[in-house]
Amino acid sequence: MKIVIHPPVDPARLAKIRDAAGAALVVNAAGEAQALEEIADADAFFGKITPTILARARKLRWVQSFTASLEHYVFPDLVRHPCTMTNMRGLFSDVIADHVFGYILCFARNLHLYLRRQMEARWEAVGGGPDAQPFSTGASEVTPMDRAHVHLSDATLGIVGMGHIGSEVAARGRAFGMKVLGVDPLPRGESTWPLDHLDDLLAASDYVVICAPHTPDTQGMFHRARIRTMKKSAVLINIGRGAIIPLADLTAALEAGDIAGAALDVFETEPLPKDHPLWKRENVILTPHVAAASVHIAERHLALLRDNVGRFVRGEELRNVVDKAKWF
Repeated sequence: MKIVIHPPVDPARLAKIRDAAGAALVVNAAGEAQALEEIADADAFFGKITPTILARARKLRWVQSFTASLEHYVFPDLVRHPCTMTNMRGLFSDVIADHVFGYILCFARNLHLYLRRQMEARWEAVGGGPDAQPFSTGASEVTPMDRAHVHLSDATLGIVGMGHIGSEVAARGRAFGMKVLGVDPLPRGESTWPLDHLDDLLAASDYVVICAPHTPDTQGMFHRARIRTMKKSAVLINIGRGAIIPLADLTAALEAGDIAGAALDVFETEPLPKDHPLWKRENVILTPHVAAASVHIAERHLALLRDNVGRFVRGEELRNVVDKAKWF
C-alpha cells in the first residue's frame, strides 16, 4: 500500500503519519514532479491534488483534503473519479462558535459602540443621554436605553447550516436561553427545518448565523431580496464562506436599513478593499478571516489525519467522507 503527500509536510508530522501507516509506504513528495511520478501506483493521496496529478493515478482509492472547505479543491475529473474523498471538517467548530457569540454579545450589549466611545472618553449610554440609568425603575418604565440592550433569552437565533459548527452555535444559544432555529439540507431534530423553510427562519430570527459551506447551491444565497425577508431589527452574521453573501447586496441592505447590522469574518473579496464602505459603518463588525484561529487546530488536524490513515490501512470506514459533487 502506498500513500503520497503533496505539498510535503514537516519531518515531525511525517514521522507521526508514517507511524500511523504501519507497513504502508508513505512518500512525502518534495515537488510536483515527484508527486506525478509517485502517484501512478499510489492508493491514497494527501494534500492538494490537481487534474494533472489525478490523470497519472491508476490505483487511487482515497484522497484526503488538508482543508475543510472544498470550493477551491474539487474539479470535474475528481468528482467523476471513483476514489473516496475526505476533508477536515469538525476541527474548528467550538472556536468558531465562540467567535460567533463574541459578535452576538457585542450587538446585544452594544460593546462595539462602547469601544468607539471609550476612545473618545465619551460617557453616553446607547439609547439614552449622559444621565441615562442602567435600568428602569419599574416594569412600565422601559426606556429607549433598555430597548437598545438586548436580553438574549428574549431573542431567537437562526442558524443556516446545522453541521458541526452550526450545532456548536446552537448549543451556545441554548445556554444563553435563546430560542434556536436551524435549516439544513439534512434536517436534524425538531428545531432544524429543511432548506425550503429558510425564509421562515429569517422572518423569525433576531440573529441569523450563516454556518454553511460554499457550494453551487449556497453561492449568492443571501442576495438583497433574501436579506429583505429578515427583521429590520435583525443582525446577519457570516462565518461560513464569503461567496454566500454578495457584498454589494449586503451594503445596499445596510444603507437602506433593511437589517440592523452585520458581522463578517469571511468576504466575497478577501482582503476586503480598504475603500469599501463596510469598514466605516458603526453597525458592522469585521474580522479578517480569523474565526477558526486556535492553538489546538494543528494537533486536531494531525489527530484526524492519523486516525484516517489507520482506518485506511486496516480497511475500516473513513471519517469525514464528502459528496464530491456537492462540495461537502
